[in-house]
Amino acid sequence: MKLELKKYVLELKHTFTISRESHDTQDTLIACLSLEGHTGFGESTSNPYYKVTFESMKAEIEAIRTDIENFDLQDPSEFHLFLKEKGLSNFSICALDLAAHDLFGKLKGKPLYEIWGTSSEKYPITNFTIGLDSVEKMVEKMKEQAWPIYKIKLGTNDDLKIVQELRKHTNSVFRVDANCAWEPEKAIELCRELKRLGVEFIEQPLHADNWEGMKLLKKEAVLPLIADESCIVEEDVEKCAGYFDGINIKLTKCGGLTPALRVIKKAKELGLKVMVGCMTESTVGISAIAQLLPQLDYVDMDGAMLLKGDIAEGVQILPDATVIFPQKNGSGVKLL
Repeated sequence: MKLELKKYVLELKHTFTISRESHDTQDTLIACLSLEGHTGFGESTSNPYYKVTFESMKAEIEAIRTDIENFDLQDPSEFHLFLKEKGLSNFSICALDLAAHDLFGKLKGKPLYEIWGTSSEKYPITNFTIGLDSVEKMVEKMKEQAWPIYKIKLGTNDDLKIVQELRKHTNSVFRVDANCAWEPEKAIELCRELKRLGVEFIEQPLHADNWEGMKLLKKEAVLPLIADESCIVEEDVEKCAGYFDGINIKLTKCGGLTPALRVIKKAKELGLKVMVGCMTESTVGISAIAQLLPQLDYVDMDGAMLLKGDIAEGVQILPDATVIFPQKNGSGVKLL
């Protein structure tokens, strides 16, 4: 295989703020794997919370470039195992794993969801994320993008006020993501009020390792609780089962589609709802997420919708939230 790594700086339509950080641009690494006239594309964005940069990913991938290019790609899962054995971080593995899956599908002449034995006819609707800002700005962002489901980022002293104000302007479903910002007592209190305001579930209310707090919250919460920062890799799924009602899988954090498929299976066995979320990826990463749609209960794949300009074409999300799968194989991705 031929390997090529590309850096893009994705510009966001609005400053994106969550409880712990803000940014106007998003660095992303695009991995390109080529074989027999086909090229597969994968993506991993940088992330300060996990101390991952484009430069750190590129350095560790370049260190094993020769081994990657000499690998005989017969099965993406075998390639994933090879990358794990080489000691790469999950973010770097994700970019390569997504590229390998896209390439594999193109070589086989089928989209990934078809290779996995699923149909694209039925799928959950993605939410659209409203990042933290002044209440007025958050209302403005919501009005700018009419959508059936909004994910609202919280983590301030005015969280309830924010949701109350947003509710005045729409009847859409709300989901709330606190990104680890609350304490158990606050979360219990907010749950009751948020349920009255039409919130569907709460994502990662407490700090990722506050298991005692989650035990208390799980007993008292009147809304479903979805793990994000508490569920990073495959080994975390079983632990989350006693504290959460579902999990949010991030391909970058778990290491790509290969482990995500296993995580989905395990979560369902444990009775957990399954969501896949994005990390402000371009259409490269979003198209990979979309291949999993038929297997999911919820999805957050609005990353490319938050950008001023995209770098690729692939899966499209229409203004009515309909997903259009391209008439192409693999993930259906092509760089612009």
